[in-house]
Amino acid sequence: MLSKKVIENVLYAALSTGGDFAEIFVEDRYNTTIKMVGGYIENSISGRDYGVGIRVFDGLNSAYGYTNDSSEENLIKVAKEVALAAKSKIEDPVLNMMKAIMPNRHEIKILPNTVDKKRKVELLKKGYESAKNYDPIISQVTARYFDEEQNVLIANTEGLIVEDKRVRTRFTVQSIASKDGEMQEGFYGPGASMGFEFFDTIDVEEVGKEASRIAKTMILADYSPSGLMPVVIHNEFGGVLFHEACGHSLEATFVAKGNSVFSGKLGERIASSLVTAIDDGTVPNGWGSSNVDDEGSPTQRNVLIENGILKSYLIDKLNGKRMGLKSTGSARRQSYKFPPTSRMNNTFIANGNSTFEEIISNTEKGLFARKLGGGSVNPATGDFNFAVMEGYLIENGKITKPVRGATLIGTGAKVLENIDMVGDNQTFGQGMCGSLSGSVPANVGQPTIRVKALTVGGRKGEK
Repeated sequence: MLSKKVIENVLYAALSTGGDFAEIFVEDRYNTTIKMVGGYIENSISGRDYGVGIRVFDGLNSAYGYTNDSSEENLIKVAKEVALAAKSKIEDPVLNMMKAIMPNRHEIKILPNTVDKKRKVELLKKGYESAKNYDPIISQVTARYFDEEQNVLIANTEGLIVEDKRVRTRFTVQSIASKDGEMQEGFYGPGASMGFEFFDTIDVEEVGKEASRIAKTMILADYSPSGLMPVVIHNEFGGVLFHEACGHSLEATFVAKGNSVFSGKLGERIASSLVTAIDDGTVPNGWGSSNVDDEGSPTQRNVLIENGILKSYLIDKLNGKRMGLKSTGSARRQSYKFPPTSRMNNTFIANGNSTFEEIISNTEKGLFARKLGGGSVNPATGDFNFAVMEGYLIENGKITKPVRGATLIGTGAKVLENIDMVGDNQTFGQGMCGSLSGSVPANVGQPTIRVKALTVGGRKGEK
């Protein structure tokens, strides 16, 4: 990527002109996206994205610039411009650059760019046909194949030089069921930090069937009742509720400036004693994993909440300076075009002691949210709103009829307090998370949990 000499010269330029810390982020990314709609390839894009980002700190302020011209002359020019924006000066900087060798936790057997595109299209056809042929009620199917290889080099004026290779592969199917002028969506999208061998771990035909099963179930369902009630949230992508409603409020991006409902609460009880929540960037081949974060710090397992007590935030370098706390290996960015900030990696609620059957049988009446869809949250207040992609009524301790149109409305802090049963069946789901530093792959997970009281929005008049 860049030679050690060029790195040193650019960092010298950044420090000698301004700032008390400088960092270089070099990215060389290859990716392939293939989209199939109606049985035909709608688009197929393969490309390379290369560029360099330079960041300078001046105390608690920072400035950032980026370029895809990696000539030494241009990089020094950009470094000086960024340093001037930081408005500081340090005389006679001393650099002692030492390359860090990080252990690779994520074995890659088959690099995706070594696989012929025809094989990738064949997978799309199988997934598409399985979804489309599931039932005549399925009116439209969209299948997507995605892979990327991201090579990064990170260096800074603390003497760090480190490289990392991130390889990710994903397969998604979206099915639409139509009836009497109405439509319902089903979606399923597994992914991992793996190469093409990922397809030895999943069955693309089952992915297609699952998306269509959800869509068919929901188009035939009655509308959900509304009101305050117990809600049982299933495992896998159910973990997106914690990710959105609570996880973002634990990121130093918001905590450091006092813009989080959990600011200043380390060591305090913020959740039910049944809740232990973790963010772990080291999960082998996890969708949100990497060997180092996007500041070059080793990723780690961070216990955020332990038995209801707030133990840690997710912290990057700059916000760590503001808070007087060390980085937790949680700095992430979409690409070299974004400065990094604190983000989640693989975030989950740990297993509890209840079985799924016990949770359902101990719920007299309520909603079973089997799969969640999209949602939004305000980190400052924790207020959230989530769509239930697949829901069912619980009556007399049993799951009964499916219901559609349900939304979950509340605050993250209140949900944490109201979790009164935690299952022993933890699994994970994959998604993309958007925030200040762009969109990044994020793994979410949990066992089945019960929230003893949560507001459910449904169709007006349904009770």
